Amino acid sequence: MKILAGNSNRPLAQAIADYLDLPLTDAAVRRFADEEVFVEIHENVRGEDVFVLQSTAYPANDNLMELLICIDALKRSSARRITAVLPYFGYARQDRKPGPRTPISAKLVANLITTAGADRVLSMDLHAGQIQGFFDIPTDNLYAAPVMSADIRSRFSAKNLMVVSPDVGGVVRARALAKRLDNAPLAIVDKRRERAGESEVMNIIGDVSGRFCILVDDIVDSAGTLCNAAAALMEAGAEGVAAYVSHGVLSGGAVARVESSALTELVITDSIGVPQAVKDAAKIRLLTIAPLFAEAVKRIADETSVSSLFD
Repeated sequence: MKILAGNSNRPLAQAIADYLDLPLTDAAVRRFADEEVFVEIHENVRGEDVFVLQSTAYPANDNLMELLICIDALKRSSARRITAVLPYFGYARQDRKPGPRTPISAKLVANLITTAGADRVLSMDLHAGQIQGFFDIPTDNLYAAPVMSADIRSRFSAKNLMVVSPDVGGVVRARALAKRLDNAPLAIVDKRRERAGESEVMNIIGDVSGRFCILVDDIVDSAGTLCNAAAALMEAGAEGVAAYVSHGVLSGGAVARVESSALTELVITDSIGVPQAVKDAAKIRLLTIAPLFAEAVKRIADETSVSSLFD
């Protein structure tokens, strides 16, 4: 088996390769003067089981094109099987028609990846589980919950914990994490979103008084929802609030917003390559998912169970 890395998240790709004691495939993924993407693989991949690691985060379109061209290069080089490894699947929030004459872009991206020549897809904490059905090829959706729950136990085991979903749509995710934390109680933040990127907290469903709250979500983008939720929880009598989020998109002024918020800390995974501003932030901490993905890659290559990772 071989691991080919695009440019979106080289540190994670290297960490996965190190865990598996494999070198990254020697390849050049670069741009021409007019920003066209060019891929050249410098070693034989004929008959190999190749995993292409590329998060389609910012700049989403550039990283998506890199992924598609890497897949095409491998297919034309006679790779036996190509698995697209997307720690973060961009366009996942466009998984339905929110209004008339709007696209379902997540389905379009799934079609592009399949048409390019991918035989399998491996991702983590897809925004909606049904996105797996957008692909006409086998798709494995990993969960960051085991990594998060282990970290929560090591840092907050002495606290009176309560898991909180920042919206109604995330209740299943929050309940799954609460179950891993010895069936911790669950609360829900009821909010109203007036427009994209903005949210207004309405009320808290559940008694959070005296509890240390763990907010859990799949994506933090502008961080408005999390920061508003943290403020509402503290007003409701919470002892403190920490947030655990799978994908730290953190666009615009999100980092500054988190730093000035009521959050004790925001914990994100390294599914997306982080800029220096995030590394320097006092309230933002990274959890690595390299061992989780490395184990999944190994099991796919060995044709053994991936789901047993979460038993």
